[in-house]
Amino acid sequence: MSNEVLNINQFNRAYFIGVGGIGMSALARYFNFQGWKVGGYDKTKTPLTANLEEEGIDIHYEDFGPSLPELFKNVENTLIIYTPAIPENFGELLHVQYSGYAVIKRAEVLGMITRDSKALGVAGTHGKTTTSTMLAHMLNESELKCNAFLGGISTNFNSNFVSGDSDLTVVEADEFDRSFLQLNPFASIVTSTDADHLDIYGNNDDFLIGFKEYAKRINPAGFLIRHVDVALNHPNEITYALNQEAEFSGSNPRFENGQFLIDLATPKGTWKDIELGLPGLHNAENAIACIALCLELELTQEVIRQGLKSFKGVKRRFEYHVREDDFVYIDDYAHHPTEIKALVSSVRLLYPNQRITGVFQPHLFTRTRDFFDEFAYELSQLDEVILLPIYPAREEPIAGITSEALLSKITTEDKKLMSPTQAVEYLTSSDRIIERSKDRPVLLTIGAGDIDRIVPQLITEFAL
Repeated sequence: MSNEVLNINQFNRAYFIGVGGIGMSALARYFNFQGWKVGGYDKTKTPLTANLEEEGIDIHYEDFGPSLPELFKNVENTLIIYTPAIPENFGELLHVQYSGYAVIKRAEVLGMITRDSKALGVAGTHGKTTTSTMLAHMLNESELKCNAFLGGISTNFNSNFVSGDSDLTVVEADEFDRSFLQLNPFASIVTSTDADHLDIYGNNDDFLIGFKEYAKRINPAGFLIRHVDVALNHPNEITYALNQEAEFSGSNPRFENGQFLIDLATPKGTWKDIELGLPGLHNAENAIACIALCLELELTQEVIRQGLKSFKGVKRRFEYHVREDDFVYIDDYAHHPTEIKALVSSVRLLYPNQRITGVFQPHLFTRTRDFFDEFAYELSQLDEVILLPIYPAREEPIAGITSEALLSKITTEDKKLMSPTQAVEYLTSSDRIIERSKDRPVLLTIGAGDIDRIVPQLITEFAL
């Protein structure tokens, strides 16, 4: 069936191949909310897929090949949605491709859904999940409201999908697989264009070309909110930054009396003592972008301030799990050297005299190869480094690209390579617990693979 003439309204069933992915699950929730029959496959049962099942979505964890569930055997009323992470030779995918189903990628269906609304995209190598979630929260705290498709689980919404009575739709515009080129946003924030996904784009120049193509898709009557370091153009563009000259320029980030505050110079005056519910230098910069966009939508300063203050963050983005006088534990999704730099810098600002241990799981052999020296440098800023083996995701190993090789390049004296199980045992040993009162350590778990699986184990042990 040709996707060029596809009318999404001709279907009433959605079948997802890779339903447990963060972007896929948001779409599954959307269709479920619309009253469609929704089901699909994922490789592994997770807390997220368990939540989807509780919401009435039918999920299985083995490749059924041609034996799809009965609900989804009707070719005419079933829309198949798949993620690029699924192998091309996957049995169910091959079956639907050769059986006349309408088969489309996640990004395509997201583009279809948002085409008739006023889409607000959030793109960038770093910060797009937190920024889009912050923006969605701020809009929902205002009279405007919004719908949202997010790349993480919002703590405020406890979901990655938001349904609101509004013509605004916040969309995380993902550059992976050039997915954001399926979108036609009315307006967009672009946080950064640092090179990434070079297995897809090939080189830095082509990566930037992808973002330039995305900028061209932003409605000329709308606007682009871009970080001052981002080299993109739009007829109506607004720049922002923290501690740099820009139209919206934040300054003086500080932690006072348990509150994280910044000041902000805007084209129409200065805002003092803006309180952010989520601390961190990178989150301050994200907040500035959201302020600029919300002012363009004519929200008041009072409403904007309240939205920022009440924002609780995103799961696995600077997520506090323990915050005691003698010990702090934060989990973060950082998987690029720039993100690790922002994370460690923010922790140093908040806890300037405390020992910081980072447990890092490199994500992808290609990313580790492409930024090998940069990873080594940023990880060397930690007081103690624990490296886990590289998480391969969709990739095959690359000769010479290993966690052992990365460890040898890190200059921190206190460094070690461990399995996830060994890391949990080491971090929760009695000797480590005794040292807390002396060092008041900060522990970070860092990475985008399956490092999150050790987080519940650590929380349980720390609670004892």
